[in-house]
Amino acid sequence: MKYYAGVGSRKTPDVVRKGMRNYAAALGERGYTLRSGGQPLGADSAFEEGAGAFPKQIYLPWERFEKRTDGIVVGDDERLRMIAAMHHPGWRHCSRGAKAMHTRNVPQILGHTEPIVLSDFVLCWTFQARGKGGTGQAIRIARAYGVPVYDLADERNTFEKDWLH
Repeated sequence: MKYYAGVGSRKTPDVVRKGMRNYAAALGERGYTLRSGGQPLGADSAFEEGAGAFPKQIYLPWERFEKRTDGIVVGDDERLRMIAAMHHPGWRHCSRGAKAMHTRNVPQILGHTEPIVLSDFVLCWTFQARGKGGTGQAIRIARAYGVPVYDLADERNTFEKDWLH
C-alpha cells in the first residue's frame, strides 16, 4: 500500500484547496491512500473531497468529532499519545482536548497499527510555510521519521515534479 498525509490549515486559501482536491484525485488514481484529520474546513476537507471514493484513513481525536460518524478514533490511544508527546514542544501545557487533537496527527504519518507503516510523504499548506499548529505537529513527526514534507505555501515546493511526473 502507498499512503500520503494530506493536511494543513483550516484557513487554507480557496485556490490552494482546489489544487489539493486535484492532487488527491490524481494520487488516488495512482493507488495512494489518503491519511487526514477530518476537519470540515480547510485542507483536510479539500483532500477528502478530492479523494472521493478512493481509499482514505480519516483520524479523529474523539467520537463524533465535528459530528462525524465515520473515521478512526485515536485521541486516547496511549501508544500514539506517547509519540505525540515526544514531538510536541509544549505538551505539558496542552489541555486534554488539545492532546487528543495532536495525537491524531501521529497516525497521519505512522499509521494506527503495529508495525508502523509510514506515509510516503506529507502534502500540506501552512501560513507562510511556517508549519504551525496541528500541521506543525504532523511535520515534526514526519521529519523525525524521514518522511518528505511538501508545503504548498513554500515557493521551493517540488511536489509535482517528485510525485506526479
